[in-house]
Amino acid sequence: MQRPRLALVPGEPAGVGPELCVRALQRSWDADLVLFADGAALLAAARHLGLPMQRPAPDRVSAPGGSFVLHDVPAAVAVSPGVPAPANAASTVAALLAAADACLAGRCQGMVTGPVHKAAINDGGIAYTGTTGLLAAHAGRDVVMMLANPAMRVALATVHLPLRDVPEALTPGLLEDTLRILHAALGKDFAIGDPVVAVLGLNPHAGEDGHLGREEIDIIIPVLERLRGEGMHLEGPLPADTAFLPAKLARFDAVLAMYHDQGLPVLKHAGFEQAVNISLGLPYPRVAVDHGTALDLAGSGRADPSSLFAAIETCTRLAAARAPGASRHEPA
Repeated sequence: MQRPRLALVPGEPAGVGPELCVRALQRSWDADLVLFADGAALLAAARHLGLPMQRPAPDRVSAPGGSFVLHDVPAAVAVSPGVPAPANAASTVAALLAAADACLAGRCQGMVTGPVHKAAINDGGIAYTGTTGLLAAHAGRDVVMMLANPAMRVALATVHLPLRDVPEALTPGLLEDTLRILHAALGKDFAIGDPVVAVLGLNPHAGEDGHLGREEIDIIIPVLERLRGEGMHLEGPLPADTAFLPAKLARFDAVLAMYHDQGLPVLKHAGFEQAVNISLGLPYPRVAVDHGTALDLAGSGRADPSSLFAAIETCTRLAAARAPGASRHEPA
């Protein structure tokens, strides 16, 4: 099979993204990397780290781990590590969209993204709630956020919402769409023939038969029963406080949490450094690091590249799974 080409986007140029990408370029991968970034910021990061990197040629740079293509997206103003500039918001978003266009056109077979500083983009005059939403709107697809590490996969029914808004957002339509996207991705991208998904309840003790809330009775259970009738293997709604016990977790291929902080603290405790953020439902694989811009570490050389390395490895596997002729429905 031909090596996949992955679009690699550092994200916020004043954060740790550029230096993490420079570290990635020192290694050999099972994919070719195409960077969508400000070339000057990459060179500056290499100098801060004391790592070798040639000055970018018009379209190609050599690195110890091999070669990579640079799609230069210049920042509007000079990048200062640790100090996001709202003036660079447009170029940060432009790099993400250029990488997405390359994936949609088939020039790249997957996309890996570094951390983005949402406040800096909004301060730059661009309404921005996150890269997942940006890419979903750009592709015209409904997308589900799933975080994964070697211990577990946790998808989210709702994402970045205030807790008081979650019950109203958790509609039967949203839950059904989320489960369909998750179920399809486990088969298509992870080659799991009959995935088992644990669905958490919204309320403590999964509502305790309506005594602690009716969302399980009125919303979650009817959706699960309908999809089970179509052959999906769904367990729940389960109390969130016991669903992650190792003996139970071993039976599940993924867990669907109802809101952000219901499932992600457990996953991150189980292995933060190896955790990645996967966007399910896009026409191409997209994997992001599971950490922020770490402005306090930018330029220091102390940022841990483990999550970016895991994201590249994960995206490479997902791209291979989607390649023509790839085997399907084998044990993951």
